[in-house]
Amino acid sequence: MAGIDEAFWISSALLGGNLLSSRAQSRAARQASAEQTRASLLGLAEQKRQFDAVQELLRPYVAAGTTAFERQQAISGVLGPEAQQQALQQVEQLPYFQGLVQQGEEAILQNAAATGGLRGGNVQEALARFRPQLLAQTIQQQYQQLGGISRLGQASATGQAAAGEQFGGNVANLFGQIGQAQAGARLAQGQANANVGNAISQLALLKALGAF
Repeated sequence: MAGIDEAFWISSALLGGNLLSSRAQSRAARQASAEQTRASLLGLAEQKRQFDAVQELLRPYVAAGTTAFERQQAISGVLGPEAQQQALQQVEQLPYFQGLVQQGEEAILQNAAATGGLRGGNVQEALARFRPQLLAQTIQQQYQQLGGISRLGQASATGQAAAGEQFGGNVANLFGQIGQAQAGARLAQGQANANVGNAISQLALLKALGAF
């Protein structure tokens, strides 16, 4: 009888120990999963902050590049004759261009006055050619300058795209870590429950076999 009681208490103690161990294992798994999830979410927030900072930094360059490219299209006639005419008129009305025209025409007149040919046909011809030639040069310079800004905007847009791609990859990795942590916790909890079930089954089997 004493042997049966001893076996019973030993088995009961083992069952109680398994229950406590399983509960501790399950609790530790949940805590580990929560910490891993929290760390991943913090990493996600930081990635988002860095991505937003990059986008904000590059946004003015992208906007300037877009505007410059549109003006290039207008000057070249891609947007139609009306847009082209308007773009060329804008170049002609630039204070920079108007100043060059004034200086150039004054220089022509002063030179003609100094040489005594102020009323000659050559002066009128020079004045007639000067403004269109200067306008053509100014338009070409404008187009080239706009091209530099357009390329800068394109590079900035490429930088935004690269940052977005990297951000997407990092987010996927962080969500993967969260999923792994939660899956690991569920597996650990399942194993803990299985251990409890096994202990109960073993105790029931011993009782059925008449161990106590």
